[in-house]
Amino acid sequence: MRHKIIRKLCFAALCSFSSLSFADSIIVQSTTSTKNSGLYDYILPKASTDTGIKVNVVAVGTGQAIKNAQRCDGDILLVHAKTSEETFVAQGFGIERFDLMYNDFIIVGPAHDPASIKGSSEASEALRQIASTEAIFASRGDDSGTHKAELRLWRDSMIDPTEASGQWYRETGSGMGATLNIAVGMNAYALTDRATWTKFGNKGDFQIHVEGDQKLFNQYGVILVNPKKCPNVNAVAGQKLIDWLLSKTGQAAIASYQVNGNQLFYPNAR
Repeated sequence: MRHKIIRKLCFAALCSFSSLSFADSIIVQSTTSTKNSGLYDYILPKASTDTGIKVNVVAVGTGQAIKNAQRCDGDILLVHAKTSEETFVAQGFGIERFDLMYNDFIIVGPAHDPASIKGSSEASEALRQIASTEAIFASRGDDSGTHKAELRLWRDSMIDPTEASGQWYRETGSGMGATLNIAVGMNAYALTDRATWTKFGNKGDFQIHVEGDQKLFNQYGVILVNPKKCPNVNAVAGQKLIDWLLSKTGQAAIASYQVNGNQLFYPNAR
């Protein structure tokens, strides 16, 4: 039953999937950014060669990935919403959370920059400017790690954008790539992780307008799902993959992944 459910989830999420007949086969509930960036296509063959583990990735928003893991539909959780990850562990669904890697969020938008936010050093101030000019902003609106980060920035700006839902604030309910496509189509600003933006192929005249704010830091974590909560978890293989990701070899593999000469993720396991 579990594998039937995962097959459906993978079809919906366009995840990496092959035969589940391997003795050491695990499911990673993860984010769309790590999948869409091409990171898994680069590092997982290396991980499988070193560990003998076949890794199947379900790529959805962080909120959905956490829900899937809570339903025991996965062995490992790899997402980017630290507070939610810590809650996952505190509630007994995960064994231990480890920092894995980081990059950053950026605010992108059309070249003509209708809200005049280009070069702003504070993301929250840029959002205030977007709201004051009622320039269109495309939000994922899907409880993903990126959406959670966006909402934190809006709270810091002391603005509730949902009051303008359907007006200048447009919630897509979609993944990052789809939201960027919608933003480009509407000439709307959007918050995105840099890795997805770098790999994104439909930029049009869009540019990065806001970057470098410490509040745009984007940390990823990795957690083994607790076999006491979920007896079907392949804890041995799951922990073996986590150990590889946290090892010098795994961290070097993450660091070496580049797109157009740009490093997309920076390992920081401790």
